[in-house]
Amino acid sequence: MGKYVLKRIGLAVITAFIILSLTFILVKLLPFERPLGDDSKQIAYFDKQYSLGYVYRFDRPMPQYGEHLYRSPAVKGVSNYYYLVPVMEQYVNWLRNIITKWDWGCSKTFQPNVQASVIIMSRIGYSIRLNIISAVVSVPVGILLGIWAALKKNTMTDHIISTVVMIFISIPSFVLISFVLRIFCYNLGWLPSTWPADTASTAAKIKGYIIPVFCLSFGSVCGYCRFVRAELCEVMESDYLLLARTKGLTRRQAIVRHALKNAMVPIFPSILAEVISVLGGSMILESLYGIPGIGKLFILSLSYKDYDILFVDMAIFTTIDLLAGVVLDLSYGFIDPRIRMGAKK
Repeated sequence: MGKYVLKRIGLAVITAFIILSLTFILVKLLPFERPLGDDSKQIAYFDKQYSLGYVYRFDRPMPQYGEHLYRSPAVKGVSNYYYLVPVMEQYVNWLRNIITKWDWGCSKTFQPNVQASVIIMSRIGYSIRLNIISAVVSVPVGILLGIWAALKKNTMTDHIISTVVMIFISIPSFVLISFVLRIFCYNLGWLPSTWPADTASTAAKIKGYIIPVFCLSFGSVCGYCRFVRAELCEVMESDYLLLARTKGLTRRQAIVRHALKNAMVPIFPSILAEVISVLGGSMILESLYGIPGIGKLFILSLSYKDYDILFVDMAIFTTIDLLAGVVLDLSYGFIDPRIRMGAKK
């Protein structure tokens, strides 16, 4: 098991390295975008890029070095000329900066010349809080609905739950939040139509969580309900549960002691993966509701071509997805002793 754990972690690290490397190289092949701000901010930005090894800096024109990016205003008759470094050389310098200095570069649009990692850390808390609350709501509600539907299999209750779940699981999150905003914000005026400011009252902040938490939880509740119902129904029809009933256990005792326990083996790892993935946020929902999280920041960094912010965001999303996959695989062996990943036959 230990060997398998190390192997899975190693593969996850290699996968993350490949994804981030390809992202950096492909993004850097796109046309360069000038930073925002006056000359002082642009000079500061290009000097930072020069220190990171992404641009050349000369005190006279050097056209042989390729694409000219910027010429600073003359100071005492001297101007600095900045030229773009070749992509693969930028890539090598990028790796060296991360490994030796943990420097991912700086923003050129959101907060010019502020470290990209600092901007990400200032926003990631919004996504974490929102998604943790969503997971706390969706996991128990989805599991309870799934158990209820399984225990009432082929009854009117089961048909109603299954039909409602099938209908609502097909609704995209951006369509759902649009309807919720229209009804509860604009028509009824019960809830705020956008994310409350940091200076808002506690009551306003609590109301601000209702719509995004509901929309984030909605799909998860439906998914868990279907998954739990399917697993529990399969377990309840198994031979060993029939044997337990013939030995004198009541239906309730058989379900509680055996059916639920065994049905949770494939369900619990997915819950662990969902809890880990809450850091990823929701890009569309954060953008529509104005939540200043890393999901919205990812979309804005694409729109504004703020590549350094994009790389840090990509690193976070990639790490979270891979970590969730590793935990999902490993948790099977720890939850059920009969399963041992990588064990010898």
